[in-house]
Amino acid sequence: MTHSHDMPPGLGPLTSLTHTHDGHTHTHLSGEVPAGPPQRLHLHGVVLPEGDERDLWLHDGVISFEPVADAITVVSSGFIMPGLVDAHCHVGLESHGAVSEQRAEEHAITDREVGTLLIRDAGSPLDTRFLQGRDDLPKIVRAGRHIARPKRYSRNFAEEVEPDELVNEVVTQAERGDGWVKIVGDWIDRDAGDLTPLWPKDVAAEAIAAAHEHGARVTAHCFDERSVRELVDAGIDGIEHGTGLDDETIQKMAANGTSLVPTMVNLENFPKFAAAGEAKFPRYAAHIMALYERRFETIGKAVDAGVPVYAGTDAGGVHGHGLIASEIELLAKVGGNDFALGAASWNARRWLGHPGIEDGAPADIVVFADDPRVNISVVREPVVIILNGRVVGGASGS
Repeated sequence: MTHSHDMPPGLGPLTSLTHTHDGHTHTHLSGEVPAGPPQRLHLHGVVLPEGDERDLWLHDGVISFEPVADAITVVSSGFIMPGLVDAHCHVGLESHGAVSEQRAEEHAITDREVGTLLIRDAGSPLDTRFLQGRDDLPKIVRAGRHIARPKRYSRNFAEEVEPDELVNEVVTQAERGDGWVKIVGDWIDRDAGDLTPLWPKDVAAEAIAAAHEHGARVTAHCFDERSVRELVDAGIDGIEHGTGLDDETIQKMAANGTSLVPTMVNLENFPKFAAAGEAKFPRYAAHIMALYERRFETIGKAVDAGVPVYAGTDAGGVHGHGLIASEIELLAKVGGNDFALGAASWNARRWLGHPGIEDGAPADIVVFADDPRVNISVVREPVVIILNGRVVGGASGS
């Protein structure tokens, strides 16, 4: 299906970039952000998640439910949603470690071009505060730098400390971030030849408590069964990936409101991870494949139990950016279209403390020609992308 959307006059020129990923070819349109205050804009369409057909007006970069004089109509029909959210993303990180500031800016722009207007950066060796506050880039909620143990994580990614230093490092990263700290819960133990936890349970519990005292929540990379169980017992606030979740741990997460960002896009790489490690670590390879084969069942149980689940692509490191549509499609296989849309938009925004489509809220909006609740692949083709009240792009795909 191909869609096109002509921008009304007066919104600045559009430039296009065509590329292919996940078997889909897209042309992303980027608007030149005009100087001066945002223009007065008008949108009419079906507003999600409520599903009511209504009008929205934008002025001074915010949403108004009341008419605004001299507004330019940019949407006369379609489906209007709060901007998309990538809740597990690494701006400023690639496979070798930190990138240049210019490259980090390109990461953020790539996400913006597909409608991702809010990012929770789940760990980066680059201090990306220089990107925050820019009206032309997605809003970023930073988690500082990953925390891992020496030789127990990807090289040049993390701040590496031993267990007796974990509490102090968590406090340091809590002060550097925006209310989140990311620890690595498990990785390959060369002696065991398999995934094992990085931190003693009592040390992890002390570190989590210290983060809470400093106003930060803690989340953890967890693939295997033991690490996720111990960290949930220790009072952690969030789990990334979560492939080792068992029924008891899922119930504890649901009762505690512990978040889960499964990064379904990244889980698709598990066969590659297994193949790469099979010769040297056959136990690990078999383990990671078993986790992979039951991934939809595992995450589905968490959704059914009421664990708060959000969309994240794990962009940076292994993946390129701009993959939120792929993550939404995979989450729809787990919990249905409405669930996946909420996980990548209004529910994720609420969780991160950012409003959706509300009177007076920042005008961060994506618009689709067709109903994504009916056809989830529509999320690949936002026809209008509005950030801080400015049209910054749209897309046509084939």
